[in-house]
Amino acid sequence: MATLTIRMSDGEAEVAKRFAAFEGKTFSEFARESIMERIEDFLDVQELERAIAEDDGVRYTLDEVKGELGL
Repeated sequence: MATLTIRMSDGEAEVAKRFAAFEGKTFSEFARESIMERIEDFLDVQELERAIAEDDGVRYTLDEVKGELGL
């Protein structure tokens, strides 16, 4: 397992530790989840930008979608 060092001011570290504890997590769990969420958000934005670039402008009503699904 890899170890990371995070440089924070004492104040930042205290806020992060308190927030992690408030959520019932260790600081390591909180930091790990936060890093992964940031990466997922970045990838989501990339996918959204790709979808916007490829958008052909065609829109469907809810009734049309339900009809295609046989609902």
